[in-house]
Amino acid sequence: MRIIGAGLPRTGTSSLKAALDRLGFGPTYHMFELMQHPEHADRWSPVVNRESADWDRVFAGYDSAVDFPASIYWQELAEAYPEAKVILSVRDPRRWHKSIGSMGPQMPVDGEFDMAAMMEQMPPRMRSIFELMPQFNDAAQRMLGPDFTMAGAPMEEEKAVEIFERHTENVRAALPADRLLVFQASDGWGPLCEFLGVEAPVDEPYPHLNDAATLQRMFATMTETNELVSPFEPKG
Repeated sequence: MRIIGAGLPRTGTSSLKAALDRLGFGPTYHMFELMQHPEHADRWSPVVNRESADWDRVFAGYDSAVDFPASIYWQELAEAYPEAKVILSVRDPRRWHKSIGSMGPQMPVDGEFDMAAMMEQMPPRMRSIFELMPQFNDAAQRMLGPDFTMAGAPMEEEKAVEIFERHTENVRAALPADRLLVFQASDGWGPLCEFLGVEAPVDEPYPHLNDAATLQRMFATMTETNELVSPFEPKG
């Protein structure tokens, strides 16, 4: 493992994956990889069930990892791979709150989340992954606090901002400055390439992938065809 992403979903993690792959630090693991390879659920099952984690098995074939579920375990990964550098992707916390609300299925504030009903509507290839979502959510709450949720009643804005800012400070406090880059997509290639010790691509803009829109299109395609169209695959 060369690069560990500690950033939360909806902080430009899709663009960061594309950038790391472009710079030669890939393949980079991302939630899309898990969706593209449902068999990876077997790799994650011991982790989410709080058994002994075999990180080399979980990330076999990958040199870097960003986004959930990897970033839930950023601290464990940083300890397991002490030579790896860590990138904390960030954005305006209030805009993050608005964006994170579209991450997963929602329910009325006074309702109950019906996992069984959601699973019935899920494309068959995705069911093994989404069976793990309650455990991923539990793990995220252990890292971020009980007010965080990926599914169910939306987080209140002030609580979400507090969660985001606390996570940022926790990552900053845990790592030395020479091992950590706090990064926004708007920073572009410069700070990222300097941190990684590589040349910036010439006449090539930093990748810009809209996480929310990409995820929505992907789910729509899966529902209709049971096929996954990755935003990272070459087109044409």
